[in-house]
Amino acid sequence: QVQLVESGGGLVQPGGSLKLSCVISEFSGYYSIGWFRQAPGKEREGVNCFSSSDGNTHNAESVKGRFTSSADYYKNTVYLEMNNLTSEDTGVYSCAAGRFPYSFCSLKAIEYDHWGQGTQVTVSS
Repeated sequence: QVQLVESGGGLVQPGGSLKLSCVISEFSGYYSIGWFRQAPGKEREGVNCFSSSDGNTHNAESVKGRFTSSADYYKNTVYLEMNNLTSEDTGVYSCAAGRFPYSFCSLKAIEYDHWGQGTQVTVSS
């Protein structure tokens, strides 16, 4: 059973930055990592995904140019760096793992099998 643990959330002012971490118990094969967020009263939204096979990434339009993902394979960790944050970025951020073909990842939650518990990100002055 693959386990994921997120950390790094918190309170940040508008315009600020945060870096989330997702530690994966098993980081092998064609696992891709998706980052999702859910704000109160809103549907879950996929914001970024990272393919462990070649480092390919994909961002949702809402975060393009502001969010980037990367990995430290020795630490079994994927990071989501978030810059120029706004109140619209507030929510619970979760990472998820799923098996995809080489270089592929997805922003669709249904395509992921394993989920972390989430970490709260609040953007407020």
